[in-house]
Amino acid sequence: QVQLVESGGGLVQAGDSLILSCAASGRTFSRYSMGWFRQAPGKERDFVAAISWNGGSTYYADSVKGRFTISRDNTKNTVYLQMHSLKPEDAAVYHCAAEIHRLVVTSIANEYDYWGQGTQVAVSS
Repeated sequence: QVQLVESGGGLVQAGDSLILSCAASGRTFSRYSMGWFRQAPGKERDFVAAISWNGGSTYYADSVKGRFTISRDNTKNTVYLQMHSLKPEDAAVYHCAAEIHRLVVTSIANEYDYWGQGTQVAVSS
């Protein structure tokens, strides 16, 4: 069983920055691919970013490319999402997810095995 706990959300102004964290349980975190997704009210869950088990590969949605950075610290069992130049359309509940079987870096939500409860990000214009 893997537990994921997100933190770092909050209310910011457009143009501000925020860093989200996702702490994972489990002794084999370094073998998980990790991803960030977001879901705004009334909308589907959208892919944001993903990172390979060793951080060597990353993948971003076009809407956040150049503004968001995903990273991980395997010594702390934590994955991060640095968000810069935030826009009102970035407002959503952000969830982290773990893919533990195939070590793939993927944007497909169904390919992730475990999910966190999410952290709310609100962006005022």
